[in-house]
Amino acid sequence: MFSTYSIDKMGMSVQVILLAIIIAVLLITEPVPQDIRYHNFADTQQLFSIPNFLNIISNLPLLIAGILGIKSLVNNQITVFFTNKKPYYIFFIAVSLVSVGSSYYHFYPDNNTLVWDRLPMTIAFMSLFSIVISEQISEKIGARLLIPFILLGVLSVIYWIYSEFKGNGDLRLYATVQFIPVLVIPLLLIFFKSKFTMTRGYWWLIGSYVVSKILEHFDAPIYSLLILISGHSLKHIMAAIGIYLLLHYYRKRELKPD
Repeated sequence: MFSTYSIDKMGMSVQVILLAIIIAVLLITEPVPQDIRYHNFADTQQLFSIPNFLNIISNLPLLIAGILGIKSLVNNQITVFFTNKKPYYIFFIAVSLVSVGSSYYHFYPDNNTLVWDRLPMTIAFMSLFSIVISEQISEKIGARLLIPFILLGVLSVIYWIYSEFKGNGDLRLYATVQFIPVLVIPLLLIFFKSKFTMTRGYWWLIGSYVVSKILEHFDAPIYSLLILISGHSLKHIMAAIGIYLLLHYYRKRELKPD
């Protein structure tokens, strides 16, 4: 069991380490502006008077996955032993809002609309980070890190768009905040024992995320090959599959005996 002092100390240590990593990245790398070509997607077909139709409608599975997660929490279908379900609610609400924000962005892709895609995305990443820390290390440590993590994620997006407005765009903080959970969560799963069975849901989610980034990178070649759907639209669907698989294992898992 962790004492209150050790919990405070470990929580503070995590924040100091993250801050040190961020400062190091900012010191040793040059500012990275948003590449304007990022907004040039392969599939720009308009259907039913909706521009970029498939890039918008492909967000629907993600919205459904997020809503199913919220519903499962309300109906106590997800196995959690924590008295505080807040990080789980925040995660699934953020997933739902990613769908909405991404749809809004794809309706008129530019830096201004991209903000509303990235804001809920960072909240989802950072709340998930808090959840995994809670399950693998300590509920209290994860709970104490939840708000600082989310604030850091939101700040990274605000800093990015502010830097774009100032004419010196800088994605470094946003990229660091997004990829730290992707790198650290697997280490937590490997080196710490979970309070639950079936942690494979997190591995499926991580795998789906990696595949979605590959699909995003090869947006145009995939569209040229498949014709009917682009890599970016498939990215949205793959992300939704990852969330659904995580939810599936959340429902099936059990609390390990002490």
